[in-house]
Amino acid sequence: MALAIVAVTAGILAALEYFQIGTMRSAVMMGYREQAGWSDWSARYIKLNGTEKRTLRQKEDVATLHIGAQTEEGTLAVTVKDASGEVIFSEKEMGTDDFYIDVPEKATVQVKGANHRGSFIARYEEEPPAPPLEAAGLIFLYGEEHSSILDLDQEFAKWQTYYHKDRMRHLFVELPYYTAEFLNIWMKSPNNDILNTLYKDWSGTAIHTEQVRQFYQKIKRECPETIFHGTDIGHDYATTGARYLTYLQKNGLQESEAYQLTEEAIEQGKQYYTEMDEEFRTDTMVQNFIRTFDALEGANIMGIYGTIHFNSDVVNAEGGLSPNLVKQLKQHYGQAIHTEDLSLLSNDRDVIEMNTMEVAGKRYDAAYFGKVDLSASSAEFKYREFWRLEQAYEDFKDAEPTGKTIPYSSFPMPVEKGQVIVVDYVKADNSKIRQYYRASASDWYGEPHAEEIMVK
Repeated sequence: MALAIVAVTAGILAALEYFQIGTMRSAVMMGYREQAGWSDWSARYIKLNGTEKRTLRQKEDVATLHIGAQTEEGTLAVTVKDASGEVIFSEKEMGTDDFYIDVPEKATVQVKGANHRGSFIARYEEEPPAPPLEAAGLIFLYGEEHSSILDLDQEFAKWQTYYHKDRMRHLFVELPYYTAEFLNIWMKSPNNDILNTLYKDWSGTAIHTEQVRQFYQKIKRECPETIFHGTDIGHDYATTGARYLTYLQKNGLQESEAYQLTEEAIEQGKQYYTEMDEEFRTDTMVQNFIRTFDALEGANIMGIYGTIHFNSDVVNAEGGLSPNLVKQLKQHYGQAIHTEDLSLLSNDRDVIEMNTMEVAGKRYDAAYFGKVDLSASSAEFKYREFWRLEQAYEDFKDAEPTGKTIPYSSFPMPVEKGQVIVVDYVKADNSKIRQYYRASASDWYGEPHAEEIMVK
């Protein structure tokens, strides 16, 4: 009889292990309290030494597995395998953490404690939405290569998240005031006539592409309460600008703020296209941005601007360089502003070729990373080129800085401390402005920057 009981028990245990039912243990536990089901497993204890393993099944249509832990003492390692036995999650030292991973069908979860005091949980459940951003006057700016499909897709995904999750409504764009106002009227119209007319006005510019038109149509369709804010100078002042003035006049709004801002933007455009002064345009864009943003009284916003406004300082009337749009806004708003150049994220480059370059009377191996087009964003510059001087940091570690910096993330290749970068800005007449940057991991508004240095 006893032999039969032992045989049955052994058979049950073997069946449980074969069908992956129940919790398999090789552990010493103190004060252990467990809750275990078909799709969830959790435990709290005073001490866990050793290994436990359990297989969980997907709960209805929910294929997201929540892995969490609380650690008061010791260490806890967690490994998750999918239905094929492949390891898809491994954390050697869980702190007080929560992770959400996709594991269709079933997941085999193994925990290994070393004098661990605390708890763990493994459960199939939907990931809870992150709490929305509080309205605190936060600014999220994204750089783009105009009309890049990759950049437009990233921008729309980010705006969709801000719009639906964080209830953001204000989208700043590199357009004149009156163009953005036409877009706001179009957002409430039953057809695309206004957008199509604007699209004709953009003929000959970098945004006169079908993908840009589709970008705005997607926003109207999926984020219908979006409010556009244009902060650029008055491009297309003779067409879009004049037409918006007529619209305001027909509606008896000659004394309105909208009429005044439209006239100002038109005058800004006339001055820029007469003088082709990039410093004037940049400074005016900054002033327009500050006026518009401050009027929102603490709302969070997202903005989309050309990559040149993130990474290229502006040649001023004296032939020197003045801070670009993003630098000036960071100086004004400080920690409230967050920036990311999507054009560089979508084009993370490897070394194209190795050259040699003479700098300050010495020849260096130079890794070449290619060109970034600027013609779509600047009337003055065609493109810029990037090199990394090999084994050059010691020669330039004491070079005098100019005071200008560029974040590591703004280069089209990975940048690490101890590197020297050369950047050529090539003008429309093929003349060049060469700059040298030392990657010394200096911190500026929360991220490492390379500093421009003077090279004789």
